[in-house]
Amino acid sequence: MADSDPDRVLVPTLGRPREDEALAYACETFPDADITLLAVVTPLDAPLSEGGVLERDEARTAATRESATELLESVADAPSDRVRIETAEGRPGTVVPRYASDEEIDHVVLYGSMTGSAGFFRRFLGRGIAATVVERTSEPVTVLE
Repeated sequence: MADSDPDRVLVPTLGRPREDEALAYACETFPDADITLLAVVTPLDAPLSEGGVLERDEARTAATRESATELLESVADAPSDRVRIETAEGRPGTVVPRYASDEEIDHVVLYGSMTGSAGFFRRFLGRGIAATVVERTSEPVTVLE
């Protein structure tokens, strides 16, 4: 592995469409890296979280982990021996940078928008999660839009 190639890559998943592309990209671009698929469970009090109607319990975390497992299984070239699944609860813009730092991640790959949602939702939500992760993460971040 070249000095510039990462040893540890983080692919956060929030249960959004096309996140399989981020995992496939990470597997293809960094074929020798260990990859962590981080399933982020959004807090119940977050705007537009799936938790608006769900109660906080282990079942929510288990369902999020199951979704990440299905995502892993959907990516044909994902080397299951090099990809591990972890879960974390919190706001993605905080959880992802903290996890990357704490776990000594070398590179983050995520699917998202750098500009956030359009119109009303953009004003309501602010910047996109990807932009927040890029700003707060000291490691290199690849954003697939």
